[in-house]
Amino acid sequence: RMAHGKVTITVDEYSSNPTQAFTHYNINQSRFQPPHVHMVDPIPYDTPKPAGHTRFVCVSDTHSRTDGIQMPYGDVLLHTGDFTELGLPSEVKKFNDWLGSLPYEFKIVIAGNHELTFDKDFMADLVKQDYYRFPSVSKLKPEDFDNVQSLLTNCLYLQDSEVTVKGFRIYGTPCIWSNSWVSGWWGFNLPRGQSLLDKWNLVPEGIDILMTHGPPLGFRDWVPKELQRVGCVELLNTVQRRVRPKLHVFGGIHEGYGIMTDGYTTYINASTCTVSFQPTNPPIIFDLPNPQAS
Repeated sequence: RMAHGKVTITVDEYSSNPTQAFTHYNINQSRFQPPHVHMVDPIPYDTPKPAGHTRFVCVSDTHSRTDGIQMPYGDVLLHTGDFTELGLPSEVKKFNDWLGSLPYEFKIVIAGNHELTFDKDFMADLVKQDYYRFPSVSKLKPEDFDNVQSLLTNCLYLQDSEVTVKGFRIYGTPCIWSNSWVSGWWGFNLPRGQSLLDKWNLVPEGIDILMTHGPPLGFRDWVPKELQRVGCVELLNTVQRRVRPKLHVFGGIHEGYGIMTDGYTTYINASTCTVSFQPTNPPIIFDLPNPQAS
């Protein structure tokens, strides 16, 4: 599928204004229009899994609110970040305990912008500036959080890295843009444009499942309160033109919960918490045919 040589993605002219980008590409290229692009209904939990398939269970943005979540049957859990409020070690331990109680054969997790302690650059800046936006995080000593990801003993943790599970190549990255209306910077925030594209460029071709914390442009990225699209146009171009995964799972935008397809890739915004941080959006299951052994 890459017979014509390697595709290079460059910074889009509308990079800094996703809403404008969406309008432009919709009008000029019908890029987000049916029949190819459309909503998809989640499959009911009691749907029999087809032979020769693997069932993925997708959740995101659980924000330390896992107690009441009814988890469905499946083979592999995918959690696309914001499993805590602030990345406090106590929160990470609680999340890891929850993961340990789940029966899935594999559990794959990435961080989100709320996992502050997982972002070493963010923590270094926080300590330098000694600032009071996150007092409970500022109080932590380096030895409390230096190896915070080692607390995640009950999953495979991905951070700009990949793993092969049951024959599927899965890549995960926590990086996400900073939104103007989110007060200041959080973890793994990068400016739109080249900084984020440099991260997307690390995603290898041939990945079956891409896990990011935030959405690509035009797919479950609408923020009604702001009347804005917030997805990343370079991420969309990377997914559609270069990597072409079968499944792209993300969260980050709680309001965007749901499933879409572009006719090739299925996009799942698996945010468990609503915009008011109630953990009431059900986990989403998705069956993929097992890769043929090459």
